[in-house]
Amino acid sequence: MFRPKRHARDKWTEKETPTLPSHQEIKVFVKFLLDWYAYNGRQYPWREETATLYQKVVAEILLQRTRADTVALFLPKFYTQFPSWKELSTSDQEDLHQFLYPLGLWKQKAKILRELANDMVHRGGQFPNDYNEIRDLPGVGQYIANAIAVFNLKEPRPLLDVNMARVLERYFGPRKLADVRDDPYIQNLACTIILASNDYISINFAILDLAALICKKTLCYQCPVKTGCKFWCQNEYTENSRKV
Repeated sequence: MFRPKRHARDKWTEKETPTLPSHQEIKVFVKFLLDWYAYNGRQYPWREETATLYQKVVAEILLQRTRADTVALFLPKFYTQFPSWKELSTSDQEDLHQFLYPLGLWKQKAKILRELANDMVHRGGQFPNDYNEIRDLPGVGQYIANAIAVFNLKEPRPLLDVNMARVLERYFGPRKLADVRDDPYIQNLACTIILASNDYISINFAILDLAALICKKTLCYQCPVKTGCKFWCQNEYTENSRKV
């Protein structure tokens, strides 16, 4: 059971936690979404089977608060400049700031990358095989830890961020707490959905792609799962009603 961190601003109790949807509801959501993803999923370098773990982890760090298309264009230059953790660990901080400036949040990303690179060099380039140890790595929060667990440990964990949370909340119902990392409902819901799929990587990417392509300034009329979506039903969307 997920146990959230509590904040004074959060007025949440366990009794108020929304009930998770039924197995059948989740099964339908997963099926229709994966069917859509098979023909509409986005293609990015870090999703390719040939991508190294270093390339995947770096990409996930750079993707924070930055559009995937922007990161995709930026990565070849980054990998040329920093082909491994070793080169990244010896980089000059100011030079790295300037290099990452086009992506936004460059100071935060540079700090995470350099701290993680230094640690990885000491580890011989090998990530820990235990999830809790991964969480203890410098600069690694829940999202990056889950990404490492998915790509390296082959564990079915959700790549839960605000974008994935938006899709899940609109379809199944809203969370209680402001921070998705602390909310037990959205955390348990995301885990349940990932575990309900036979392909935990594809279902992760499918939800993120739906968030990026359709479930934003919503194009509800194009959504492959709209018939079961609470947001759609409550707002009575039709083919001619596209305004949020």
